[in-house]
Amino acid sequence: MKKMIPVLLTSIILSGAFSLSTSPDINAATKSPEEEFSSKRESMVQTQIKARGIKDHSVLAALSKVERHRFVPARYLDLAYSDQPLPIGEGQTISQPYIVALMTELLALQGREKVLEIGTGSGYQAAILAETAKEVYSVEIVEVLASRAGKLLLELGYQNVKVRTGDGYLGWPEAAPFDAIIITCAPDHLPPPLIDQLKEGGRLVVPLGHRHAQGLKLITKHAGKLHSTNIIPVFFVPMTGDGIKKKQ
Repeated sequence: MKKMIPVLLTSIILSGAFSLSTSPDINAATKSPEEEFSSKRESMVQTQIKARGIKDHSVLAALSKVERHRFVPARYLDLAYSDQPLPIGEGQTISQPYIVALMTELLALQGREKVLEIGTGSGYQAAILAETAKEVYSVEIVEVLASRAGKLLLELGYQNVKVRTGDGYLGWPEAAPFDAIIITCAPDHLPPPLIDQLKEGGRLVVPLGHRHAQGLKLITKHAGKLHSTNIIPVFFVPMTGDGIKKKQ
């Protein structure tokens, strides 16, 4: 029997060691593609998410349920549950599963909130939010991505997600205020419109900073004042649009 060598997969944020068994899976040949994806998804949750300290049951349940392989391009299907971000076209990526879980957990959702997402991308984060909140409003500046994600989310049955093309810097003012805001692209400063749209007592999670010096931050709003907590260093695509350009 050929001996398999343990492989170390690294992510942008953290490293995860995955030991591959030296014994062949006798059931592998009989598994359907969906069963294979389901097995990989559960392994992802156990080894990449729970093992790194994510404890929120609703977040873990969402990561176990939402089929990440539906949100990645066909050529990356084999990597759909790997410990890394993946390209989705238009210079954008679907985030590393752990980062999706961490950012969602930081919002401390109870299932009754209205959430604003800036940067729909593939729609995967929006699907996770749809499983953990009451309503999700998602803004994507790239029209082709917004259209694709919106159609996929409806196809998957997410009636509580609204997606539109727009400048995320400006948020979604007519739907404000929001209990929570998650920004999945990196601005170099907190956009004032988003601060205004955050409800009193609300939580905002954002990768803040320039391309090579970003930090994930949890922002809370109390008595009109913002309180910031540093979480971990991260690396996200930068926020784009007229709003951010005017402030630079």
